[in-house]
Amino acid sequence: MMVKVPPIKIQGIKTKLVPLIRQYASVENDTVWVEPFMGSGVVGFNLAPQRAIFADLNPHLVNFYRSLQRGLFSSDDVRDFLREEGAELQKRGEAYYKEVRSRFNRNHSPLDFLFLNRACFNGLIRFNKKHAFNVPYCHKDERFAQAYITKICNQVKWVEDLFRVRDWIFVHRSFHELIAELPREKKLFIYCDPPYIGRHVDYFDSWEEDDERRLKNLLDDLDAPYMISTWDYNRYRRNHYIDSVWGNCRKINKEHFYFVGAKEDNRNPMMEALLVNYEVDSIESSPSMITQKAHQGILQL
Repeated sequence: MMVKVPPIKIQGIKTKLVPLIRQYASVENDTVWVEPFMGSGVVGFNLAPQRAIFADLNPHLVNFYRSLQRGLFSSDDVRDFLREEGAELQKRGEAYYKEVRSRFNRNHSPLDFLFLNRACFNGLIRFNKKHAFNVPYCHKDERFAQAYITKICNQVKWVEDLFRVRDWIFVHRSFHELIAELPREKKLFIYCDPPYIGRHVDYFDSWEEDDERRLKNLLDDLDAPYMISTWDYNRYRRNHYIDSVWGNCRKINKEHFYFVGAKEDNRNPMMEALLVNYEVDSIESSPSMITQKAHQGILQL
């Protein structure tokens, strides 16, 4: 089944992991799918459970999907908006981008949020300490060509259609607030994609070891099946928190290449890990690019 991409781009999007997650996440019709860190929503949107709770600490992300769900705008409105704003961007370039960015930081329009997400540098979502969007311009004045607008609108339409036939809730919550509110009497499956501990993160807030341990304790107390996405190792270092925090979980690995950072040195293969608290069938994998380099003495752990 082809993996579809949602309209809001997020660094670290799990598009390439969706088939593996789908294989090992058992979600039945009576299960409530829960994402305390929804990010792009690519996992839950593609698995498309009948019932789901999506939460994120970024209020603008939640507002975008909640507004679309409530019919405050449609994919047709997005097309009109991006045509108009794209034409202005083509005429005025970076000056207009900064104008929209200032407007968004005052008014928090979900459509301005989409525009900035697609016109900013490298599709980043980043906020300063005052929670103001501060990503610089991508310097592509003709960014919103007709084909690109059509692509975005098709992504919006895909999610819009899902909303019509799914019982989904979007909430602005921290992970601990959400988990505390979950209905214990319901059959739950929790998928967590927290910020990757031990790596640079500035998506909306920081993530430290105390957060990682608190998440683990809350999930264990919940007594429901859960799956965690995290990083295992790359050619330079290993995630030691997998053993020290998640040591009693089963681990499923998949390698993929990261295109994060402006410098080529920051673009390296990474071994991803899915950590689960339930039994899974073992999987076999061929030697990875990372493992091969480790045998050559490049990997320093």
